[in-house]
Parts: sequence; C-alpha cells; structure tokens
Amino acid sequence: MTPGLQIHADRLASVALSDLAAANAGLPFVEAAGWRVDLSRHRLDGAALEALNGFAEARALGTALEALFGAAHVNPSEDRPALHWALRAQAPLDGAEAESVRQSLSAADAFAAQVYSGAPLSSTGAAFTSLVHIGIGGSDFGPRLIADSLTGIDGTKIDLRFCANLDPHDLDSALAGLDPATTLVVGVSKSFGTEETLYNLSRARDWLKATLGEGWTKHMALVTANPERATTWLEGGDAHIFDLPLSVGGRFSLWSAASLSCACVLGLEPLQAFRAGAAAMDEHVRTTPLATNLAVQLALLDYWNTSILGHSQRVVLGYARRLRMLPTYLQQLEMESNGKSVSPEGVAIDGPTAPALWGGEGSIGQHSYHQWLHQGTQIVPTEFILPLTRDGDVEGRKALAAHALAQAEVLANGRSLETVKTEEPGLSETVAAQKVHGGERPSTFMLHEDFGPHALGALIALYEHRTYLAGVLWGVNSFDQWGVERGKTMAGRLKPVLSGEGSAEDPVTAKLAALVKAAL
Repeated sequence: MTPGLQIHADRLASVALSDLAAANAGLPFVEAAGWRVDLSRHRLDGAALEALNGFAEARALGTALEALFGAAHVNPSEDRPALHWALRAQAPLDGAEAESVRQSLSAADAFAAQVYSGAPLSSTGAAFTSLVHIGIGGSDFGPRLIADSLTGIDGTKIDLRFCANLDPHDLDSALAGLDPATTLVVGVSKSFGTEETLYNLSRARDWLKATLGEGWTKHMALVTANPERATTWLEGGDAHIFDLPLSVGGRFSLWSAASLSCACVLGLEPLQAFRAGAAAMDEHVRTTPLATNLAVQLALLDYWNTSILGHSQRVVLGYARRLRMLPTYLQQLEMESNGKSVSPEGVAIDGPTAPALWGGEGSIGQHSYHQWLHQGTQIVPTEFILPLTRDGDVEGRKALAAHALAQAEVLANGRSLETVKTEEPGLSETVAAQKVHGGERPSTFMLHEDFGPHALGALIALYEHRTYLAGVLWGVNSFDQWGVERGKTMAGRLKPVLSGEGSAEDPVTAKLAALVKAAL
C-alpha cells in the first residue's frame, strides 16, 4: 500500500466534490495529439496531485516508458518486447527487431490496396464484393472497432462481416446471402491454434470448396505468427499468408495485418491516418514529462481511484455512435492486461488492481444504467468521451454535447432536497426524497474537436499506454494472460466428456455436463 497517498485521501474524504472541482476548474487541460482531457472532477487537489506525481517518479514510470520504446523485454513471461507501437511508426526505426515489425505491414497493405481497388483476385477473375473476417479476442475486437468507427467516411464497396463465436449460428449469419465466388475470407490467429477461429475457418473452407473446388484457396487470407501451421491447414493450396509478429500481443494487434479486413474495405488512406494518430500519441507519451504526460496522469488516476479510494469499477461513455464498440474493446485491453493479483516474480499484490470496466454509447445509456450511476449506492468513476465532428445535423450534435456535459455535472454535483423543493414546489416529502441525487461521483471529460481516423488512432494508443503504465504502478505484467489460457485448457479437457469419453472430476461440472450431453 501507499500510506503517503492514503493520507491525502483521508484528508479530502470530507470535502465536497463540487468544491474540489470548483477549485480545480482553473487548471489547464491535459492535452495530447488533439485530445483535451479535464480532470477537475476527481477527489484531488494540488497536494494530492503532487503526491501522485511523486509516486510516478518512485515507481519509475519514465524508465518503464524508455524500456517499452527501447524494445526491452517488458513481457517477462514470454521474454519478449512489446512492439505494437512499432507498427504505427512513421519513419524507419533504429532497432532491427522493431524495424522488422514496422515493415511486417507492407505485404498486407499491398494486398489490401488491390482488393480495395477491385482487382480481379478471385478464382473466377471477379473482384471481391464481400469479406468475412474470422478471429476472436484481439483478432476480432480491434478490427470491429476500426470498421464500426470509420465505415461511412467515404463509403465502402465491400460488404464486411465478422464471425468470432463458436456458436454455429455466428458463421451461418455471417455467410448468409453471400456468393462464394466473390467472397474473401480473412482468418486471424496468432498461434493458428485458437479453437474458435479454426472451427469457423474450417466451416468457411467447406463453404468455399462446395462452390469453388480447388480454387477455394484464392479466397482465403490468413494472418498469423505461425505460417507453417497455416500452410498445413491449407492442404497444399496457395493462399495469402501475412505476418502477425510474435512481439505484438493479440489485444494490441489492431495496428498489424490483423486489421487487413479493414484496409481491404476502407482503403489504406484512413488506416494510415489511424496509425499516424497513434504515432503522434506515442511521441507525446515518449517525450513529455510525467506531470504533463496524459497517459501517465490517467494511469495515476486509475491507481488513485481503485487502489486508494477503493472504487472497483470504471465506466466509459463514448458520446458518438462511432465509439459504441470502444467499451468492448477496452474491456479486453485493460482487464486482460491488468486483471491480475500476482507480480511477475510470483508475489501477491498488496491491494486491488484493475477495476471492472464497462460502458456504452451516449446518449443511449442515459435511458438505462445512468439511473444506477446517479442514484445507486455505489460510486463509479465515469469517463465521458466527446469526439466532435463537423458533419451531420448541427442541432443533433449540439444536443448530444449538452447531454454529455449535463450528465457529468449531475454526477458530480447531485441535486439536494432543498433544490428539489425549490424547483418543484408542491411535491410530497416522499416524492421529493426520491428525486435527490447524492452527487460526489467523479468523472473525467475527454474531448476532440475534429474526430476522425487520426483522432481514433491517438485515443487507442493513449489507452494502450495508460494500461501499460497502470500495470507498472500495480506491479503486474500487462502482456500475459494466464487466466485466459487456463479456461482454454479446461475446455479442452471437458469436450471429450460431452462426447461420452470419461467424466468430469468436479461434481457440479459432472452434473451439468450430464445434462448438456443428453440435450446435444
């Protein structure tokens, strides 16, 4: 624990959040790559912020950033660097390994440019008019986020569909109505051993074979770090295989050829702007002092709210339809990275680590879980993201912005019983009491004045760096995922049980498995 920080938390516990916010309102925004972030509405004052920045120095966050960008082996579990940032570098890199990662995109980009242009690449000599992306986890969330956020900027020529779930209905739905003769299937699996992805790819292979015969492999593009296994799976056929570097983790892979589908459908221009935005954020995070470094300040805030103040959840609200996938993406990025309780040295962490993260699309959530945020019994730090654009109906954009501003204000300031009675005279005591809002709910407000691919890239890179730095503060390795691996292992042991081979050791699992086996 950090008693120095706890002293400030105790000192500020009885101070109204509205008073702290009023005092903090004059502080400048923390800015990076076009994003402006306001931290006024948190249980912090100048002395607490100074203590947090001292904590960042003590935990050597500057050294941690040097290690990341210096290609040091920041992933001790696999004894590897984490080189996702190299994929968006805008110029050649000094280190051979990092430069190799940067160049790994070249072949995929060239292929995507051909598909986007309508080149006759199919086995029938026709252009591809539909694309089915098959992957799961980071091989799915990232490309879905990019596609959902950027589709519609210039229109698309290719029908893009996604499939991730083992549920057979997922692939059936993705293939419904498509013509195999003009469909490209893109499969993404770093190991090329992921059960869900191989199951769906194998079914898609059968679907292509049924119509195209030996020409089916021309309708496959595979992205993997294991080309040998992929080549064997192709049964001697000649498909397009692209590299997914081993030093790029799955949940950081949207910068890689894992987003080949997006480049095929959107074209390279928005993807290049997306990468450039991330590179701009990288430059800020790499070169800016800790006290004004946006990723550092957000990581410190995560530690403060979770480990010091004890808030076990965080809500992310994207006030734009184009950010509706962001909370889902961030759930994997943050909770898979930092949802751990043991250090790389095998020592139990003292205190809570990453909070549960969830959220949704503003203003839609205002008609469901915002009630809980405002008047429920738990205080949950909330993140408002308002990406402004200059397209679409101006009145609608103004209304959306007003809702975001209003929600943040009410969460912090609440509504007292006296205010209720003044604004609504004649209410009974019973009803008036039900309209009281306790306030004291902290929030962060993030704003960009010209949202597009560049801004989205910067935002995702910001969250990546924040996640890594928060992991350093908590003392965990943000680049492994043993909890995920254990679930896969257990599923592999139980599949034979559902086919009548052996029995489950756990009595509850055995009971449930018997019921499932009888129903299948």
